[in-house]
Amino acid sequence: MKKPIANIFEAELAPWKKGNNFEAGLARLGVKIGAEQLGVQYHVVPAGKTAFPRHAHHKNEEMLIVISGTGEYQAGDDTWPVKAGDIIAAPAGDGSSAHQMRNNSNEELKYLVVSTRHDPDVVEYPDSGKFAVASMIPKDTGLLGARIVYIGKKENSLDYWDGEDTGENK
Repeated sequence: MKKPIANIFEAELAPWKKGNNFEAGLARLGVKIGAEQLGVQYHVVPAGKTAFPRHAHHKNEEMLIVISGTGEYQAGDDTWPVKAGDIIAAPAGDGSSAHQMRNNSNEELKYLVVSTRHDPDVVEYPDSGKFAVASMIPKDTGLLGARIVYIGKKENSLDYWDGEDTGENK
C-alpha cells in the first residue's frame, strides 16, 4: 500500500515559470498519497508573482488553503485580501467566475489547492480569450499532460462538418 501521508514542507518543489509574471514552486501531493478522486498541489509563489493565469474549470471545483504569507484572491470581478489560515472556495463555473491567487506582498505566499479530479474538463481563460479541453489527465502532470488536450480560441473553431464526406459533391 502507498503511504497515505506526505508533509508539504518536505515536498520537492518543481519550478514553474513563464515570463516575468508567472512563477511558483509546485508539488503534486494527491498522487503521492494515493488520492483517487482529489488532487492536492502545494504552491510556493515568490513576491509579486502568480502561479497561473486567471481561469475557470467547467467541471472541477478547487479549494485553496493559505499556509503562510499574504496576497489577493480574485473571483469574477471581485478581489479579496488573503492571509495565512484563510480557506477559499473556487466552485466550477464559466469564465464569469474565473479565479486567480496573486502574491502582491514582499514575501513568499504558500498555499494548498485541493480539487476534484473530474475528467474530462474544460477550462476558460477570460483574460486571453482562450479555452482548454483536456481528457485522460494524468494525476502526476495535470492538464498539459493530458492524452487529449486542445488549447484554442472559439473564433478559430472548425465547422462541425469540416473534413467529413457529406455526399454533397456527388
